[in-house]
Amino acid sequence: MDAATPSGRTENRAESAAAAALLGAMPIAVLALGGSGRIGFANPAAEQLLGASSAWLARHRLAELLPSGSPLVALVELAARGGAGVREYGVALSGPRLGERLVDAHVTPLGDGEGGLLVCLVERSMARIVDRHLNHRSAARSVAGMGAVLAHEVKNPLSGIRGAAQLIERSVGGSERELAQMICEEADRIRHLVDRVDAFSDDRPPAGERVNIHSILEHVRRLQQGAAKARFVERYDPSLPPVWGNRDQLVQVFLNLVKNAAEAAPARDGEIVLSTRYRFGFKFAPGGGGKALDLPIVASVGDNGRGVPEDLRDTLFEPFVTTRRNGAGLGLALVASIVENHGGVVEFETRPGRTVFRVRLPAMAGDE
Repeated sequence: MDAATPSGRTENRAESAAAAALLGAMPIAVLALGGSGRIGFANPAAEQLLGASSAWLARHRLAELLPSGSPLVALVELAARGGAGVREYGVALSGPRLGERLVDAHVTPLGDGEGGLLVCLVERSMARIVDRHLNHRSAARSVAGMGAVLAHEVKNPLSGIRGAAQLIERSVGGSERELAQMICEEADRIRHLVDRVDAFSDDRPPAGERVNIHSILEHVRRLQQGAAKARFVERYDPSLPPVWGNRDQLVQVFLNLVKNAAEAAPARDGEIVLSTRYRFGFKFAPGGGGKALDLPIVASVGDNGRGVPEDLRDTLFEPFVTTRRNGAGLGLALVASIVENHGGVVEFETRPGRTVFRVRLPAMAGDE
């Protein structure tokens, strides 16, 4: 027994050294907090982010490094009270040593019985986030303004052109009749495009009701079951609470996503996966500001196609950006607009063989 004790201690030290080396090599900032919130460990990425050495950080509590009311401190307290991991995207950090930073934060209990917490911080580029948000909003406003102009300046004379073409069609034959029919078809196509653009001009919060997200997904699946060549797979969490929203608009959101997935899926062994889950601790501030909302309802549409081209990934939700040869590029822009008006966010991840679009929405509780 006595001989085994030093060996056991040596093994423990070796495991601790290996764990420290692994955390030290990680490119994301990792902090280990004790039950009192004092920093017990900081890897080099955390030292760089916080602008201090691990020895200096070990003499302080995390709350002492951040201003009063910091959302990261609130997130740490939430994880400590709830005993479960929480995550928030776009957390603003500021301080004399930090400057102005924006991070994605994930806080989870260590399970050591002493209230310890593991804090992971992934820094984001503040300029990139702000620029992307402003570009998206600016593009949406431009399309909204253009829709109002098109509705007034194009749709009215377009009706006259179509009417004249119909009159010509009745009085001619042969190739002239075909040309008149083509004018009518093109007038209808332009009018349809104008109507789609005009949909961006209404950014009011939708008139809503309690909606079961599964009934929407099943409705969309039935609509596309015959048209899509791919096989549908449903992976639902039946315990999800309802969301508050406009049923017709949410149907439009998932109809667009499912149509895109059907077109992206391969002709052979194509698969469209519809899934839902409840994800505790995801918080986001829709519109880029204001109070961060809990968005626990996650409804996803996935496919096993080739994935989104890398050069389109940063602008995929902007108007007139499309991967389809004859697409107008308004489907995903409209999806983002509707989801934002519902207080949610839409995101995606893609690689060859797997693309998933996730719609995150706030949940309803009780009589809310």
